[in-house]
Amino acid sequence: MREMLYLIVEMAPYLLLGFLLAGIMHAFVPASIYKRFLGGNDFKSVLYAAMLGVPLPLCSCGVIPTAMSLRKEGASKGATISFLIATPQTGVDSIIATYSLMGLPFALLRPVAALVTAIFGGTMMNLWVGKTPENCVEQSSGGDGIGETSFIKRIFIALRYAYVDMMQDIGRWLLLGLVVAGIITVFVPESFFALFSHSSILSILFVLLLAIPMYLCATGSIPIAVALMLKGLSPGAALVLLMAGPAANAASVLVVSKVLGKRSVVIYLASLIIGAIVFALAIDYLLPREWFTAPIMAMKSCCAATPGWFNVVCAVMLGLFLVNALIKRYWSKGRIEMCQCHESDGLSCNGVECNTNYKSNNMVVIVEGMSCNHCRGSVERTIAALPGVESVTVDLATKRAEITGSAEFPVIKSAVEALGFEVKPEE
Repeated sequence: MREMLYLIVEMAPYLLLGFLLAGIMHAFVPASIYKRFLGGNDFKSVLYAAMLGVPLPLCSCGVIPTAMSLRKEGASKGATISFLIATPQTGVDSIIATYSLMGLPFALLRPVAALVTAIFGGTMMNLWVGKTPENCVEQSSGGDGIGETSFIKRIFIALRYAYVDMMQDIGRWLLLGLVVAGIITVFVPESFFALFSHSSILSILFVLLLAIPMYLCATGSIPIAVALMLKGLSPGAALVLLMAGPAANAASVLVVSKVLGKRSVVIYLASLIIGAIVFALAIDYLLPREWFTAPIMAMKSCCAATPGWFNVVCAVMLGLFLVNALIKRYWSKGRIEMCQCHESDGLSCNGVECNTNYKSNNMVVIVEGMSCNHCRGSVERTIAALPGVESVTVDLATKRAEITGSAEFPVIKSAVEALGFEVKPEE
């Protein structure tokens, strides 16, 4: 328990800062920026997709509809795979949190590994699949509306996104990661990973087999990696957990197979596995082990020390934000607020003024597979862009989408399922 509390207190200031930077990116960087440079079956689009994805604070579930949306906007398959590999491994929040617990070498290597593996995967995808026919993508002329929002409103959007929406999306996974780290600390014997001491590749493969099917967010994987290293896991194998855990899970594999095809899944997983193994072996055999173990050992020796007041205050604030976000998500089911447009100023959707007391009876559909606010926002924006849709509200807790307008169900179903979700009428 002491180790887990120390992890929370030590990470809290960096997490709060990381969430804030993520909110600023969300509010001040137009979504069109991420769409503009990803077309074309060339190396440049793959490189741009990886570079844009590395700092973007999207979790494993949220990156899927975002990537599928980019694909519909004209991104090549190579750029889409590159984005899918790079984005969930890191984010501005997880990079800062990695530095707080695991030191500068890990904080630098995480984005580098994500960038390299993404470029490799995207390039292989372009070489294997070849040129994408023009009719395979849908071009959109719509903007995201962020340019029309005032500076003060963007600040509020940034704060809400950072400390409400992101907390709802990754808060439970962060808590789960901390709990798992505590369980590992208490129940895993100190000598467990001594079984692999004679072969780094065995420990790497062992972690890889565990990490790929699991769901781990980039930030929530950090305390687990720290706990395993305290039990003797090699730094290279810990990096495998940080890469493969967030970047791949059973759900993402199924969606990529459905939307992009089985070849894409093979390249997606092969690139991630090859990249993780190469970087892990490079750490274990080419770089000084002390670079990676010294911060972990220093943290272990400091666990008994009394934390500073600033860290304690930040930990309390983080706890309050988490409680507030989880209450909003799990104890406010059925409460639907109209016009929750993440990329707008929150006052209108598609030019229709909001009315929080208004509820549409025109059409209600159930969208299965949404697990975060990024998913909800992608579904909401996709439906809102369809011809005949006047307004739309998607509620994450109940999975209900309330739609006003003349759009027909088959059109809505086709558009949303292209993002990787399932749609059915409300019974």
